[in-house]
Amino acid sequence: MIASMLALLAFLLPLAYSPGPGNMFFAANGARFGVRATIPASIGYHLATWIVTAAIGFGFMATLERLPGLFMAIKWAGSAYVLYLAWKLFRAGAVETAEDARPAGFMDGVVLLVLNPKAYVIIALMFSQFLNGSGGPYTAAVLWITTVFTLNNLVAFTVWTLIGDRIAAQFSEERHAHLLNRLFGLVLAGVAIWMMVG
Repeated sequence: MIASMLALLAFLLPLAYSPGPGNMFFAANGARFGVRATIPASIGYHLATWIVTAAIGFGFMATLERLPGLFMAIKWAGSAYVLYLAWKLFRAGAVETAEDARPAGFMDGVVLLVLNPKAYVIIALMFSQFLNGSGGPYTAAVLWITTVFTLNNLVAFTVWTLIGDRIAAQFSEERHAHLLNRLFGLVLAGVAIWMMVG
């Protein structure tokens, strides 16, 4: 069991900690609103992660493979949503007043995970590599892998949120805040394009 968990974590390390839609989303929100304000979105994202991962472990990916149009719809909707978030962030500060600005909420986190086609591919790949060798009953193995995956993502996204918050602390002047918002907006837009073409 310990060997399986270490192998799973080694597999997930580059995937969870490298820049992607979730990491950049939480880094940008951490930079703009601080760590505490990202908690509702993080709860939404990771609750959705656990549910979607378990569903794929129990066979949802087979449904997506039978309906390639559904996967493409998720891919394009997810890319469009991340592009929308990038546009909002890019324009933040230049047109929004302090009263209009709000951190991402619970449903933003849920939508970000559900509409991220890369997550489905990574989760399916993870189960193909680790489900058979995990030992124990099938249901327990799916739930164990799902929980390890979700907790690993939670740690990774918390690290990225803290990085965003620390970067923002170095750019506290209004002029610098606008530049930082634009930088994170451009990074998120790049992630959206990567999601479309990947």
